[in-house]
Amino acid sequence: MILIVVKFPVKPEHADAWPEISREFTEATRAEPGNKWFDWSRSVDDPTEYVLVEAFDDDGAAPHVQSEHFARMQREFPQYLAATPKIVSRQVDGDGWEEMGELQVG
Repeated sequence: MILIVVKFPVKPEHADAWPEISREFTEATRAEPGNKWFDWSRSVDDPTEYVLVEAFDDDGAAPHVQSEHFARMQREFPQYLAATPKIVSRQVDGDGWEEMGELQVG
């Protein structure tokens, strides 16, 4: 599985609108056959930073970055960003979320 985490530094004037700005890209990516999840979160420390956690089947990331919606995102997102996003992208063992062994609930 390919696990990707990206930090998007959104310009302050666009921060509240980011979920709507990114909605079309998000929906198109979630509909891709190789996508496992594509989840946005907003930082509790910096309200202008959004963190994207996404995962793909081993062969799913290449079609994603070659898609039309990815190319459109590359053209459209920069105007809303304060800086280039930071990314961690790794091939990891596993096929999805697992329960945390160090903390159990009831």
